[in-house]
Amino acid sequence: MSDDYIPPAEATAARWLHPIHPDGRKFIVIFAVMTLVFAWCAWETLAWPMGAVTIWAAAFFRDPKRVTPRGQGLITAPADGLITLITTVPPPREMVGEGGLDPAPVVRVSIFMSVFDVHINRAPIAGTIRRVVYISGKFLNADLDKASEDNERQHILMETGDGLRIGFTQIAGLVARRIVPFVKPGDIVAAGQRVGLIRFGSRVDVYLPAHTQPLVCVGQRTVAGETVLARVGHSDKATGVAQ
Repeated sequence: MSDDYIPPAEATAARWLHPIHPDGRKFIVIFAVMTLVFAWCAWETLAWPMGAVTIWAAAFFRDPKRVTPRGQGLITAPADGLITLITTVPPPREMVGEGGLDPAPVVRVSIFMSVFDVHINRAPIAGTIRRVVYISGKFLNADLDKASEDNERQHILMETGDGLRIGFTQIAGLVARRIVPFVKPGDIVAAGQRVGLIRFGSRVDVYLPAHTQPLVCVGQRTVAGETVLARVGHSDKATGVAQ
């Protein structure tokens, strides 16, 4: 069982605990010091905006605990954000080949993270990290479909104990300039375990296994490690109503 797992009885209280991830502490300290310097020098026109930036940085790097559902074949969201695209495409060539994904088209679910979302990414399944492939690229709007092929990105390929392989991609955006991995090939992770983050606003693509349709819809918001994106082998596409 993952150390991140929280018993259901504690879930309500835990959702309100938002510790700051260590990767963000240096930014918060820098912004806070700048705020104090501006305030000390009576530069209020700079001190107030910098104070707001400090508060935003603390919110951006928040790292709340999550309760990950357990169940056979469940695939959970790797990111907080808005589902902007659900389409059928061939998986990235970096994920195919021997020991990788089949080159046949599969369903891709794209989750867009704004600068106000939690940016810690989590494993969609439990298994072994088989590949971590970083690719330099552009910094286009991550909400665009072509961002999957043009932007700076990092592919992560996972394999479960029974041989099922799932890939997902962290994609940089207009503001995001750094993809920070927490895992490497060979690591064994639990579903919902933290695997990385992206600074500062971006997208994550999930490539579902063959014959698997999503249980979510475009326009729906996801919670990393909690929202169920799909169940392996589930072939009925979900529909939704905006209201």
